[in-house]
Amino acid sequence: MSSPNSHDIKVLNALAEGLIDSADGYAEAAAETEDVRYRDLFVRRSDERRRIASELQAAVRGLGGQPEEEGSILAKAQRAFMDIKHALMRDEASVVGSVERGEAHLQARFDRALGDEALSATTRETIRRAQTAVRTGQEEMHVLRRSLEGQHDADNPLYPQ
Repeated sequence: MSSPNSHDIKVLNALAEGLIDSADGYAEAAAETEDVRYRDLFVRRSDERRRIASELQAAVRGLGGQPEEEGSILAKAQRAFMDIKHALMRDEASVVGSVERGEAHLQARFDRALGDEALSATTRETIRRAQTAVRTGQEEMHVLRRSLEGQHDADNPLYPQ
């Protein structure tokens, strides 16, 4: 027999898993970068993602479910591939671009969840609050990537000054 909260639990766990993946991605980006400013930013974002995942895990427990504690295997494989790419490129914009793509994917998951009419109002509000921080992180990575790309272009000797 299925719990009346099983759908909410499933959606919250999927989002928690995505947040754990995001936190792991930020932690790896922090390890990849040589710039202390970016490292500190990535560490803060990783910590924030873990805090938000903890909030969703608490909501799952509150609904009587077992919270997701780990990220996805697919995301781990993706990060391993990106490690190879970054080792070859050694480019800050490439690291930030990878993080930004992950954030866009996470944002899309939150958008889909908020569009789910079967969720309870309480779960939807929990997701909406978490999404605010996710959106801020995605926007920050987008601005940072654009800035790094601009610096890269300006450093190019073929770029007209």
